[in-house]
Amino acid sequence: MDLSLEPKNETDSPIAGLVSQFKKLPGVGEKSAQRLAFFILSMSESDVSTFSSELVTTRRSIQYCSHCFSISRQEQCHICLDPSRDLDRLCIVSDPQDVFSIEKTKSFRGVYHVLGGLISPLDGVHPEMLRIPELVARLKKHSYKELILAINSTVEGDATVMYLQSILKSFEVSISKLAHGLPMGADIDYADELTLQKALEGRILL
Repeated sequence: MDLSLEPKNETDSPIAGLVSQFKKLPGVGEKSAQRLAFFILSMSESDVSTFSSELVTTRRSIQYCSHCFSISRQEQCHICLDPSRDLDRLCIVSDPQDVFSIEKTKSFRGVYHVLGGLISPLDGVHPEMLRIPELVARLKKHSYKELILAINSTVEGDATVMYLQSILKSFEVSISKLAHGLPMGADIDYADELTLQKALEGRILL
């Protein structure tokens, strides 16, 4: 075997560029990235073209809803445009993927407000960088019966909940947070539907 044909290092690999791109995805390490790269190579050129085209098209067409700040293909998302939703209950989440996770449970028929992250001074994320002023503006325009803080039970999540409580205490509204079934440190996005459903049903008043 001619050892001169072997890649001298990782960057000499013919799939190194593809592997490095897959490693940018959350939870994808070296081995997983390699498996994905080889799977792409096993696909037909037509399927790869469709896949890459869909990535670009989706990225270009997706925008943030002007009302709740979840993702949408139009100015307002399908939830905000749905007349059957309970407009008196507002669920506050950190990211758009949390909206999708909660919707899968089919246990909540209210509306949402996406903060766009969690307070984390160590990571340079401060309250003024989140969509908290927009939340306050919504509360001034509409009298909600309940605010549900569907925030991850992490250090950053708890800090965000505490800050929101200090901001929201001036409004006469019932405030609750997710409870049973969602363990400390767990991400809403990774919780199964039944666990998240129980957390919604057993939410605790603050």
